[in-house]
Amino acid sequence: MSRSDKSIWSLAIEERDRLEKEREGDKATETSIIFVGNKNAGKTTIILRFLEREEPPKPTVALEYTYGRKQARGSSMGKNIAHIWELGGGTSLTKLLDSPINENTIRTISLAIVVDLSRPHELFLTLETLLKELRTRVKKTLAHLSTKDARVVDKMKKAAWKKYGEDHPDRDLLDLFPIPLVILGTKYDIVQDFDSEKRKVICKLLRFIAHTNGATLQFCSVKSSALVSRCNGLISSLVFGTSPSRFIQVDPSKPLLVPAGSDSLGSIGAPLLPSGDISHISAKNPYELWKQSYTGFFPQEMAKPQKLEDPSKDPQFKEPAVDAMRAQKNEELERYRRVAERKAREAARLKSAGIVT
Repeated sequence: MSRSDKSIWSLAIEERDRLEKEREGDKATETSIIFVGNKNAGKTTIILRFLEREEPPKPTVALEYTYGRKQARGSSMGKNIAHIWELGGGTSLTKLLDSPINENTIRTISLAIVVDLSRPHELFLTLETLLKELRTRVKKTLAHLSTKDARVVDKMKKAAWKKYGEDHPDRDLLDLFPIPLVILGTKYDIVQDFDSEKRKVICKLLRFIAHTNGATLQFCSVKSSALVSRCNGLISSLVFGTSPSRFIQVDPSKPLLVPAGSDSLGSIGAPLLPSGDISHISAKNPYELWKQSYTGFFPQEMAKPQKLEDPSKDPQFKEPAVDAMRAQKNEELERYRRVAERKAREAARLKSAGIVT
């Protein structure tokens, strides 16, 4: 039916529906994103650059929170808010993920795993541990949510698969995260000087991990304004709904950018083998094959424990009333310690003199 054939009431209803859709799109939103990854991989720096804050990064203590705001479409509709979480401690504090990932946030949260490309001997172990912990937490949260509204969970899973399509050739080999996931490889300025074969091994492994988990893969470096801008654009698309980049870069001699759903196992190719002899491989599935391949080139090492400064002495956590009470309790403890030591010495003296047994 052409517009000229419709009644005035039909046209009025169409106009009302159109305006309601526009208002719905213009409403201010609240989203969340959590950054996890290697210690000193640059998580804080990425967040500060995204928020356009020039302050020097400080070591992350446990789980830290900040936020960003962006004007919503339509100046009268307020600002979109992005809740930004950062997990410190590498892989040692993953239990804290229960706080930002919950039933209230699961529908609007994104996950960002930051790996230090300059430390390939920790890269796979870090990715494996964090992916496992994140998947466990997400599954647990969705299981609880499905008891209240299974349709919401189904809708989230369908949205994840939409990026790949129903006829993707790797469909049966993928285990997609039902919420947006990105893997950010930092310090590209260092890895670009690696031996070409080693660089290729790292790139192929990260493409495989990202593709099979439904993640977007992107390399970045704070020493490249172009890569910083590209990283900011990716984060903005996750938290503010801006249009994501359609650019794809899979050449291992260049910084990778592989949006979720744009890769394939055929394009990635087979994993490289250190000895070139497949008879030494005992893997029973593709994941184990890639793991054996990568660790053959880069045996994995646990990140060395990092001695952190006492956060109570950090000026950013200064609280006069609390600090004064803490100082008082420290003095009381010191007096108690001196008295206890004096009593112990006196008891030892009396025992050695045979006065007491």
